Amino acid sequence: MELSLRARVRAGDPAAFAQLFDDHAGVVHRHAVRVLGNWATAEDIVSLTFLEAWRTRERVRVDGDGLQPWLLGIATNVMRNTARAARRHQGALARLPLRDAVPDFADELADRLADAEQLGAARRALEQLRRPEREVFALCVWAGLDSAAAAEALGIKVGTVRSRLSRARERLRRLTEDELARGRAAAGRRRAPGEHVGRETRW
Repeated sequence: MELSLRARVRAGDPAAFAQLFDDHAGVVHRHAVRVLGNWATAEDIVSLTFLEAWRTRERVRVDGDGLQPWLLGIATNVMRNTARAARRHQGALARLPLRDAVPDFADELADRLADAEQLGAARRALEQLRRPEREVFALCVWAGLDSAAAAEALGIKVGTVRSRLSRARERLRRLTEDELARGRAAAGRRRAPGEHVGRETRW
């Protein structure tokens, strides 16, 4: 039962942490990939998240519906702190060409190009939001948490989550469309005969 797992995690049971990792590492990794856009960095976030979960295990409440909001809240803080300490590294990641960002999709590349293009545009648009709106959007839309779970993860009120999410959705829809249009226009210019082909800037 989940309550038993919560109690065992809080008590520092290694077997409970192994089960916690097996149950939720994939969720944390997918969340980090969507936010950061890089598989290798996401793996680092998973490691740091579970190390921090072990360090702060006594903060877990015995009562509750699940441990995923707690873990995603930790992952959000880890990514926030990593971003502060690695601005130069993130700038390098943002300049990587799209094909290097999705090597694991080689077998389905033809079917995934549109999704990758949209994800890249969404990530660029997401970076233009205020951090509180960006974090709420990532947790509610990409990680699939409901408003209450996202509020628990971030330590804020449910009403605050809902208002931030509404603002984020409105801005992201417009910003993503702008990014997609800009990328397609740039691609068209690169294909035009006789024009100088500049450095690839699409993420």
